[in-house]
Amino acid sequence: MKIKIVTGLLALIFLLSGSAKLLGLEFEVDAFERWGYPVWFMYFTGAVEVAGAVALLIPRLASIAALGLSGVMVGAVATHVMHSEWMMLVIASVILLTAVWRAYVGRQDIRALIRAITGSSAAT
Repeated sequence: MKIKIVTGLLALIFLLSGSAKLLGLEFEVDAFERWGYPVWFMYFTGAVEVAGAVALLIPRLASIAALGLSGVMVGAVATHVMHSEWMMLVIASVILLTAVWRAYVGRQDIRALIRAITGSSAAT
């Protein structure tokens, strides 16, 4: 039950965050400009976050989605460190740790998905 709640919360967070980027909301545009990232990267990040949010809601893909979204959050954490945005760093770090935990809990699902894709039993 706990894993479903955490997964649902992560999906909601990434759906909202990604949607704000895809809609080009002013605060997102301003942030990406402040960080020196091109606007296309904002839209790309938004698309990845929304796709990850949807994948989190598909049980077979949830763990691998959490792993991928962890990678996105590593980038977010690094950005907030480089720009001394300490409050946002705390928030991004909590999201990162939650996504890593979700991926870790589902590590058997990740292994099974890798085996299914590669057609091997080597991923143990």
